Amino acid sequence: MRKWRRTHYTDQLGPEMDGQEVVLTGWVRDIRDLGKICFMVLKDRRGTVQITAPKKVVGEELYEVISGLGRQYCVAVRGVVRAHPEAPGGFEVIPREVEVLSKARYPLPIDPTGRTPAELDVRLDARVLDLTRDEVRAIFIIQHEVLRAVREFLSKEGFVEVFTPKIIATATEGGAALFPVKYFDKEAYLAQSPQLYKEELTLSFERVFEIAPYFRAEESHTRRHLSEFVMIDVEAAFTDAEDVMEVLERLIRHVFKAVKEHCRKELALLGREDLEVPQVPFERLTYDEALELVRSEGFDVPWGEDFPTPALRALGAKKPGFYFITDWPTASKPFYIKPRDDRPELCEAFDLMHGWLELASGGTRINDKELLIRRLREQGLNPANFEHHLKTFDYGMPPHAGWAIGLARLMMVITGKQNIREVVLFPRDKFRLVP
Repeated sequence: MRKWRRTHYTDQLGPEMDGQEVVLTGWVRDIRDLGKICFMVLKDRRGTVQITAPKKVVGEELYEVISGLGRQYCVAVRGVVRAHPEAPGGFEVIPREVEVLSKARYPLPIDPTGRTPAELDVRLDARVLDLTRDEVRAIFIIQHEVLRAVREFLSKEGFVEVFTPKIIATATEGGAALFPVKYFDKEAYLAQSPQLYKEELTLSFERVFEIAPYFRAEESHTRRHLSEFVMIDVEAAFTDAEDVMEVLERLIRHVFKAVKEHCRKELALLGREDLEVPQVPFERLTYDEALELVRSEGFDVPWGEDFPTPALRALGAKKPGFYFITDWPTASKPFYIKPRDDRPELCEAFDLMHGWLELASGGTRINDKELLIRRLREQGLNPANFEHHLKTFDYGMPPHAGWAIGLARLMMVITGKQNIREVVLFPRDKFRLVP
C-alpha cells in the first residue's frame, strides 16, 4: 500500500487545488459509462468526489479498467484535480491510475446507496454494508461525540473513570434475569450492572463513573429493550439524590450542546438540524403526581406499581421533554435505594424520562449496613450472597448517590430513531445473536 498512500480525504479537495495530483482511496459508490466518458463517484469515510474519465484523455486501457468497476469495489485512484463549474462542488478528479484493491460480489444483500429501501432486519443481517450509508454512519459519529462529551464533563466534575468486573458470582440486584457462564469449575454470571462495585469505590475515589456493556436476560422484545447494552454509570460520595440529579441534567445539557456544535453535518443527514439544547433544571414530578396524571387519562394503576407502557405514553404526551419522576414507593425499587426518613414507604429514587421513554434511574443509596441487610431480606434476597459487598460497610462507607443512563436510549432521543436497534452497531436481543 505504500505506493497508494492516501494524500487527501474527499472533503479536503476543492477547485482551488486545480492541477494538483492527489491519491484517494475508498469505494465505488456509483459508476456511469457513457461510451466516450465514464463518471465514477468515489466514497470514503468523509464524503464523495466525482472521478471523470474521458476516454481520449485517460487512454483505452485505463478507461477499460474504470468502466469495468462495480459498486462497492474498494479502489485507489491517482489523479489530478480539475476545477469544473458543472461538477459537484465545482471540481472533479481526472484519473491517471486506478488500482482495484478488492472486488464486491453481486448481488449485494442491500443497496449501499439507500435508494432501494430495506427492512431493518435485512439491514442488520448485512450491518457492515448498511453502515456504509451516510445517514446510518452519522448515528455512530454522533455517538462518538456523545461519549467524548460525557467523559469531558464528568472528568471536569472530578469523577474518575473505572472498570468493574463483567463476570460476577452473584446477582447485582434482584429481579433482573442473569446470563449464566461456565467459569472454570464454577458457575458465574454476566454482570447486569456495576452497581455494587461503584458504590464500594466511593469509599476510596469518592466520585467514579464507568461506561461499559451489561447484560440482562429479559424476555422483553420491544423497540426499547436489548439483552446487551452500554450504560453510563455514576456514583458520588457525600451526596444525595438531588445532588446527582443536578449532575445528570447538566450532563445532558452539555452533551446536547456538544452534538449541536460538532455534529452539524450528521444532524442534517438525519433531519435533526432543529435539535434543541434542553434548559435546566428539568421538571421534578413525584410518583404520586405522575400517578394522578395517568389515572386522569383512564389508566387504573395501583399505587406502588410501575407504570405500564400505555400509561407512560399518555404521560409522555403531557410531558414531551426531559423530566424526573421522584419519590418512588420503596418496595418498587432495588434494595440499595435509601427509604425516606419521614416516609419510609417512599424512597429517594428517581427516573429521568424523555416523553414516555425512561432514560436513567438513580437515587440515594443506603450506607447503613443493618438497614441494607433488612432491605435485602424484604426483597427476598439472602444477605449471605452479598457477603463481600456487606463487608465494605465495615470500612466507613460514606453517604452516596448515583445513577445509570442507557447510552442507546439517549441516542434514540438525540437522533429521533424509534427502534433501539437502529442506534446500536450490532444489537443483541432474544432473537439476534449474529452478526
